[in-house]
Amino acid sequence: MRNRENVKGIAARAAMWSARHRTLAILGWIAFVIGVTVLSGRLGTTEATGADQGHGDSKRADQIVEQAGFPVKPAGEMVIVQNRASTDRAAAIADVTKRLEATRDVTGVQPPIESPDKRSSLITFSVAGDPETAKDRVGPALDAVAATQAAHPGLYIAEGGDASGDKLIGDDLDKGLNRLGMLSIPVTLGILLVAFGAVVSALLPVALAITAVVAAIGLLAAASRLAPTVDTTMHVMLLVGLAVGVDYCLFYIRRERDERRAGADAHRALVIAAQTSGRSIWVSGLTVIVAMAGMFFTQDATFTSFAVGTILVVMVTVLGSLTVLPAMLSALGNKVDAIKIPGLYRKGGDGRAWNAFLGVVLAKPLISAIVAVGALAVIASPVLDLRTKAEGLEDLPPGAAIVQAYKTVDEAFPSKTSPAEVVVKAPTVKGAAFDRQLTAFKTAVQKSGGHLTGPVEVEINPAGTVAVVSVGLVGDRALGTLRQEVVPATFGHLTGATALVTGEKAGDADFNAQLDASLPWVFGFVLGLAFVLLLVSFRSVVVAITGVVLNSLSVAAAYGMMVWVFQYGHFEKQLQFQAASGIINWMPLFLFIILFGLSMDYHVFVLSRIREGYDRGLPTRQAVREGIGKTAGVITSAAVVMVAVFALFATLPLASTKELGVGLAAAILLDATIIRAVLLPAVMALLGEKNWWLPRWLGWLPAIAHEPPAPAPASASDPAPEDKELVRAS
Repeated sequence: MRNRENVKGIAARAAMWSARHRTLAILGWIAFVIGVTVLSGRLGTTEATGADQGHGDSKRADQIVEQAGFPVKPAGEMVIVQNRASTDRAAAIADVTKRLEATRDVTGVQPPIESPDKRSSLITFSVAGDPETAKDRVGPALDAVAATQAAHPGLYIAEGGDASGDKLIGDDLDKGLNRLGMLSIPVTLGILLVAFGAVVSALLPVALAITAVVAAIGLLAAASRLAPTVDTTMHVMLLVGLAVGVDYCLFYIRRERDERRAGADAHRALVIAAQTSGRSIWVSGLTVIVAMAGMFFTQDATFTSFAVGTILVVMVTVLGSLTVLPAMLSALGNKVDAIKIPGLYRKGGDGRAWNAFLGVVLAKPLISAIVAVGALAVIASPVLDLRTKAEGLEDLPPGAAIVQAYKTVDEAFPSKTSPAEVVVKAPTVKGAAFDRQLTAFKTAVQKSGGHLTGPVEVEINPAGTVAVVSVGLVGDRALGTLRQEVVPATFGHLTGATALVTGEKAGDADFNAQLDASLPWVFGFVLGLAFVLLLVSFRSVVVAITGVVLNSLSVAAAYGMMVWVFQYGHFEKQLQFQAASGIINWMPLFLFIILFGLSMDYHVFVLSRIREGYDRGLPTRQAVREGIGKTAGVITSAAVVMVAVFALFATLPLASTKELGVGLAAAILLDATIIRAVLLPAVMALLGEKNWWLPRWLGWLPAIAHEPPAPAPASASDPAPEDKELVRAS
């Protein structure tokens, strides 16, 4: 391939180099993917510990416990025996105790304790061995409890605990995530087969996305040395990698096909695609990376892990899109349309439906904008009632037997399901001074007005320097009572001691406090840098402002949809969830970051095509019609892929994953239809030449060419143009 054009920019130069050295580019990409995968296998991935993921006092307390040398505790389990039709629990208690003591891998069966209302008894025991693998050994105990329930049908007898929870809920979630990962690939491929009508064209985006995800996961092993990863990061990387990988390939392939249909030879078509769509990929990738980097401001291990993983996968996808993709297109030529699918393969199309729709929008831009804003306002209106909450029992599958067991235990024995733990570190916790404060603590629990409940349990490390005091919490005010009143008035008087509260509720409270403090920084960073990137890329303050506003509207609509479904309880039966008092606390921030980044893919691509027409001298309204008309097909295809893949999240068992799936799918659907097809052209048509306003004092911004380079003069030695018969890409 010859390179007569004076191409400019990183994207175009990378593409031209790759096309001239396509064998090296393709083999280099394969070697890169294999190399980082092998390297990651040797390095291993550093997992975030429980102490890494905390905040505030609860994190400090967890770190003290982690460093105190406590022996590893086996996984704890509970069996509740509760009155139902029958009230005689004694025989059932004796029966289940006998069965458990005779069951392998069961150890430390404790005498039963009775609930305050005298209706329930609780038996605790442990599963021998490593607690991390206890779920593999808890099956016989579950069978023993189930047999006891069958023998005493007049009572409610059920088991819950760490191991059984991991087995009955964790395994279901893992299977669901693995199923989602496996389904997302064939679903994506199926949609692309319909979009392209040819097998090879459809395989290219999937192949690039998968190899980019594999390479990014390999790089994650090295990055985890600096930022330990959480186990769900790889699933998030797969979905983000599929989304951006398919988008970028569609942008590139569609533009190359359009130019070849218009009469350009293979080389010229690739140059134009590199100069235009390649540049859009570069800008879009930077914008997505900026959005994902906003998660660093939370200073949370899970968000940090997601940020590192998604940034890596976007960086690798951009690298592949700008190097190996043009090399593959150059190598394949017209064979990119090999293995045509009858009925789907089309030589071309003028997008008459989209152009007709755009004609209506541009003919009445004010009315179109009012209708679009009104529709979005209606969809987003429930956001005014948005409340957040920590994940709890109500967010687990409502029909699961173990969820019912947990709820029953929580009602009868609140100190057993999610107790607070007061971690006391002192020169010694074995003397009379500590015992006096412990006695005072127990007295304060009894006088707390029911906010705190026993039994109070104490565990001391072998060195005698750290004590963990467990107590039950009842009601919303209990944690505040414990932290602000009881602990300072008791263990706070112990000389040289540090007394901190941890546990599930304390950790949730500290997480919420950290999240609330970081939200302004995250939103400001993402919105501010997105504005700057759009300003520099398009040299227009108005375009930058409208881009940020339109993407914010799609996020608001997603929030409204989540509230309407998950707070108000619509589609409970179909989605198999239980309406709750609020949205999971981390969901709004995570959705904002993911949606803002992915929405920018479309926005940058569409705006680049519009600006390209404007730079050629077209009036703004005509440039809008041409730009959106020519990108509508690829935007539709990319949006269908994203909506289908994200909707798979709604099939997972947790309420949080269902919220994520519904929020992402709804936002992408609205973004690609109401916002991108109606509101964007209507607003730009109304603004006209004002779209491109740039203050004089910003005239120093670099002028980035959006129009493709002019073709070089033809010479007699040039090869004849290739066959222009191509598949429709929409």
